[in-house]
Amino acid sequence: MVKDLGKQFRRYHAQRPRRFKELFVRGLRWFQPIEHFWALRHISFALEPGRALGIIGANGSGKSTLLRLIGGVGRPDEGRLETRGRIGALLDLGANFHPELTGRENVFVSGVIAGLTRQQVQERLNDIIAFAELEEFIDSPLRTYSTGMQMRLAFAVAVHTEPQILLIDEVLAVGDIAFQQKCFERIRQFKAEGCTIVFVSHETGAVADLCDEVIWLRAGQIVAHDKADSVIDQYVTAMHAETKKRTPAQHPPVQASSGVELRVNENRFGSMEMEIAAVRLLDSARRPVTELESGQPLSIEIEYIAPQPIPNPIFSLTISRDDGFICYDTSTAATGVITPTVQDRGHIMIHIERLDLNGGHYYVDIGIYERDWAYTYDYHWHVYPFTVQSGPHKHGILQLPHRWELNQNHHQLIDTPYLERGLNSEAI
Repeated sequence: MVKDLGKQFRRYHAQRPRRFKELFVRGLRWFQPIEHFWALRHISFALEPGRALGIIGANGSGKSTLLRLIGGVGRPDEGRLETRGRIGALLDLGANFHPELTGRENVFVSGVIAGLTRQQVQERLNDIIAFAELEEFIDSPLRTYSTGMQMRLAFAVAVHTEPQILLIDEVLAVGDIAFQQKCFERIRQFKAEGCTIVFVSHETGAVADLCDEVIWLRAGQIVAHDKADSVIDQYVTAMHAETKKRTPAQHPPVQASSGVELRVNENRFGSMEMEIAAVRLLDSARRPVTELESGQPLSIEIEYIAPQPIPNPIFSLTISRDDGFICYDTSTAATGVITPTVQDRGHIMIHIERLDLNGGHYYVDIGIYERDWAYTYDYHWHVYPFTVQSGPHKHGILQLPHRWELNQNHHQLIDTPYLERGLNSEAI
């Protein structure tokens, strides 16, 4: 329970003395704070066990400060904060790791720092290693691990501390997409078991998928607190309007090939060392399409720009519903395709022989990643929409071609046509 919470910080002069000699020569007045400001003010909410709360807002709005206060890092300057149960925090993965220790030794050190006994770490060791998928490397020094491997090991340790309150701060971009999905599934399992979750993220899709309710912070104060979809819609609309307001007329906003405006940290993420220049959805005749019948083929052409040589980038494709549910996910790495070093402008295509999705509205999400999944070059989320038309059946994700077969006592066979397609029994 958080009641009228406030946290104040001091802001100092940029030229304040750094050494005792400077302090002696220039005087104490340069060492005094020039301003006091409230990072958080009048924050109140309560969260029941088994509920997930998302916290969104622009950089500097107070999200991480609130999360750290809940985790016991620092004390509020006003108001009250009460927590019940063991707190687990995914705030700075790998902060307790030492590069010269092996992965196994770092598991013990990090586990004990997180509040487990050595015996408890020993009991969970095999599960931690298996979750991190590092069985072959666990006895190698941590300095030989890639960044992604270190993050996977740190996350595995963190989620095996069995918290009753779990705090998450922008740390779920761990490893490849398959591992990220496993992390989300583990967090959903915590939630189903009654763990209370507070999740800070700029990725509104992940927040909507995981959280029951959302708080939108601006300049340290609550702008909105309601159901996840409602608050996220308000936030995205406000950020869209603010981006337009800040953009000079002579520099129009960047638009994707679909016509949707690309907004960094909202629907576009990455280092931009390599960029997605265009994405085209094509039918069997290579014509652009935004609407197709269930069961028809679909090709996606990804045009990219790489100003400098990029070795073996990974391309990913995700098809998701408009509510964020992932229907299909693949990548060049997952299918064993190793791309060469690329530079300048080029394109890559993926061909889906038949798209057996149920009718509805969907998005194609496209990403380009570093060859070890260490980080993202460019990722477009919910930028390329399309619609699937199908029969009257509204439930489920797939619209599979099928037939019913009734075998009566007199061995009479009754076949029915394929669902909604007019296909006969020779079609499969």
